[in-house]
Amino acid sequence: RKRDYEGFLCSLLLPAESRTSALALRAFNMYPLQIKDSITQKTTGLMRMQFWREAVEDIYCDNPPHQPVATELWRAVKRHNLTKMWFVKIIDEREKNLDDRAYHNIQELETYAENTQSALLYLTLEMLGVRDIHADHAASHIGKAQGIVTCLRATPYHSTRQKVFLPMDICMLHGVSQEDFIRGKQEKNVRDVIYDIASQAHIHLEHARSFSKKVPVKAYPAFFCTVALDDYLCNMRKVDFNIFHPSLQKKSTLLPLHLYIRSWKKTY
Repeated sequence: RKRDYEGFLCSLLLPAESRTSALALRAFNMYPLQIKDSITQKTTGLMRMQFWREAVEDIYCDNPPHQPVATELWRAVKRHNLTKMWFVKIIDEREKNLDDRAYHNIQELETYAENTQSALLYLTLEMLGVRDIHADHAASHIGKAQGIVTCLRATPYHSTRQKVFLPMDICMLHGVSQEDFIRGKQEKNVRDVIYDIASQAHIHLEHARSFSKKVPVKAYPAFFCTVALDDYLCNMRKVDFNIFHPSLQKKSTLLPLHLYIRSWKKTY
């Protein structure tokens, strides 16, 4: 609820038998995710990642560490027969990301998103008892869209810490430097960079929806995170892709209502 409010709300809309497991999964995800921002030395981050790598191994050996999230995760793994590979991918990808450098291109950002956000969605589908190629295909695209939007949303925060992670090839294409983002510039070429990146997220969402009729309805609750993505992309259009606009930093008070409507309509 505190660290991943949107993920928390989406988990509440899952069927009762999957809800606790999904919350455990979201809580687990926050640990490797937060390591990067909470360390000053990479070696400390590597040690913390190793704890979770060993925790996953122990969970699958029926010997979870005495840590509340690990214990709940073990129960989820037992209950839903979750695939170990996705947990390993999440940890491996977060560990690679400790290097603290910008993505070379949009494909690199999408790979990161696939191995983190999409992996979370694959595990959520397994919790829902869905093992379907079309649902996996949708999860892949939605996860990539979520990774791109997360990168955009974090840009103002990272800029205040003198860091920029946006794909370098798109920045170079528009003649924008990292310094431009650190200074919070709002010229047209800076907004063009944001437009190009946001467009890629929109394309992934459209792809995911293009074959929604082939996706089992049972899988839809895993994809309600698209509500928050739609909200953010829509709000960004309203401010003409000014990533630093104050309105983009506010928590959406209508998100719970929009999520409820989406779940009632049974669409994603």
